[in-house]
Amino acid sequence: MKALVVGGGIAGPATAMALHQVGIEAVVLESRAHIDRDAGSYLGLAPNGLSALDAIGALDLAHSVGTSTRSHVMFGATGRRLGTLTAGTPLADGTQALTMKRSHLGWLLTAEARARGIEVREDAKVVSARTDRDHASVQLADGSELTADLVIGADGVHSKVRRAIDADAPTPRFVGLTNFGGITRDTALAAELPEESWSFIFGRRSFFGAHPTPDGDVVWFVNVPEPEITTERRASTSLDQWQQHLAELASVDAGPARALIESGELELAGDNTYDLPHVPVWHRGRLAILGDALHAPSPSSGQGASMALEDAVVMAASLRDSDSEAGAFAAFESARRARVERIVAVGARSSSSKIPGRIGRVPMEAMMRLVFRYLVTERGQSWMTGHRVHLGANQRL
Repeated sequence: MKALVVGGGIAGPATAMALHQVGIEAVVLESRAHIDRDAGSYLGLAPNGLSALDAIGALDLAHSVGTSTRSHVMFGATGRRLGTLTAGTPLADGTQALTMKRSHLGWLLTAEARARGIEVREDAKVVSARTDRDHASVQLADGSELTADLVIGADGVHSKVRRAIDADAPTPRFVGLTNFGGITRDTALAAELPEESWSFIFGRRSFFGAHPTPDGDVVWFVNVPEPEITTERRASTSLDQWQQHLAELASVDAGPARALIESGELELAGDNTYDLPHVPVWHRGRLAILGDALHAPSPSSGQGASMALEDAVVMAASLRDSDSEAGAFAAFESARRARVERIVAVGARSSSSKIPGRIGRVPMEAMMRLVFRYLVTERGQSWMTGHRVHLGANQRL
């Protein structure tokens, strides 16, 4: 059996390696002509996502580029600590979570896929897909057509494969936040932040997150509650202008946000944040989707990459253990739908908490301290980060 995996990044090569591990030939179709290992900003991989990497023999890759994250510490705009949560249910080796640059992990997964004999085609932009009784195919932007037994779309929130499965498929939903990311190098502020932790500041006009690295750097992001950033605004705004804007937003809050922004380098600017809460049709014929193409959560969930990695493992196991493509895709949906839609809903609620309400941030801090003490607890999050997927025969997914 041969599968075309549409999309690179993290989900594409991980899916191809999972398929390869169960005896299915896979070809990754990467739309970019060149994979830039240093592009973009940072992400966190939760223990459930790391477990999925372990299932495909790639956990060491994440360790090689990741910084240990053991807790999430929440602060208010006044500087008051609102609560602390662990970064999740640890793996057997004690790892709780890892923070890393998204492109670093994607580049390593792609290199590892190639090392295992998996073909990765760059500059292979898919514009459409179709299925019939005996095969599935994709058409590329250069006019060529590729055919295989299956096409699996790991092509993100604006998926072409999702639309090929269902012409009436939902479009991504803007969650009301724009996203920026950066790094401040060799800064004394790194020593002032909690070690091996994300520090989150619920600011008056923005939401800020910062994580120190062992090298004395601090990686950070800013979520700004505002309308979608237009193509025209993005093209006409320089990185310096974005940085000045973010520093001004943070200037009314206690804590290190403004100083880190002003002395840092902006690596991601003007990224609109979307989610995809419910996709009615997950597969048709020999076409299927996974990852953000299927259930994009708000980045506030901290679960986007981890869910995609889980999907890769469950999809491969479903194909291995089923007698037909239809049976495999149905088993995948049965195993995944309730979990991923619940996580997307959690991400949406988390995003809304980053948007100051009518009474403002400061009066909300007392209420948020109660929320983090009694409602958002480690025990209450264990269903998410304690989940484990496997590729072993006859193991529960």
